[in-house]
Amino acid sequence: MLLRYLYSVYCIITFAVLFLLFLPFFVLLGFFGEKGRKVSWRLIRIWGFVWLFLIAMPVRIHYRAGKPDTGKNYIVVANHLSYLDTAMIFRAIPFYAKPLAKAELAKIPLFGLLYKQVTVLVQRDNKDSKNKSIKQLKEHLEHSGSIFIFPEGAFNETEAPLMHFYDGAFRIAKETHIPILPVLFPDTKKRLHYSSVFSFKPGISRAVFLPEISAAEIAILDVAQLKERVRNSMLAALEQL
Repeated sequence: MLLRYLYSVYCIITFAVLFLLFLPFFVLLGFFGEKGRKVSWRLIRIWGFVWLFLIAMPVRIHYRAGKPDTGKNYIVVANHLSYLDTAMIFRAIPFYAKPLAKAELAKIPLFGLLYKQVTVLVQRDNKDSKNKSIKQLKEHLEHSGSIFIFPEGAFNETEAPLMHFYDGAFRIAKETHIPILPVLFPDTKKRLHYSSVFSFKPGISRAVFLPEISAAEIAILDVAQLKERVRNSMLAALEQL
């Protein structure tokens, strides 16, 4: 127990030190609009590589149907088990993807500056905020790059492999005809349990890319069918893993 606590403190300190080293660049890039946000995304990706290496948490990436096409946009969806999932987004996704994120975390001093810069913020209990975030996500898909959504909306704290999915990602797919790319992070809860920041545990974290749901398939399914199609593919893969 003591070793895990000390290891967790080491993980937190290395995270904070790296963040402070990168912070001046993030602040400067904030003045350059979307181009600056794209560069910030790449810097966070480097940060993720370095931090996960330093804390002995290597990432192994698996592709079930070949690597995604980095030249096109996707609506990326993933399961949600841990705070570590955020680091996995930037470490595992090989193309620029703007995540939908909880607005509350933007209030964290210093970190909130970066958080607001590279995410689309939403207050899930506020209808106007949800409508605004969906509009921003659609605009980002049209003009800038891919988006990333946890369709469960919160940490899965149940015994079930996946919780209920919200409609948002799938409504956006229907309206924009952008392919959906499901990804699984099956190990993050083992590496960092959502219940405590002092539960870090070293080891491999996998990112598993499932076959994309094409625009053609999206066109013939309604929102409920599309949501079930994606959820079933993720459930089947989780059972195999």
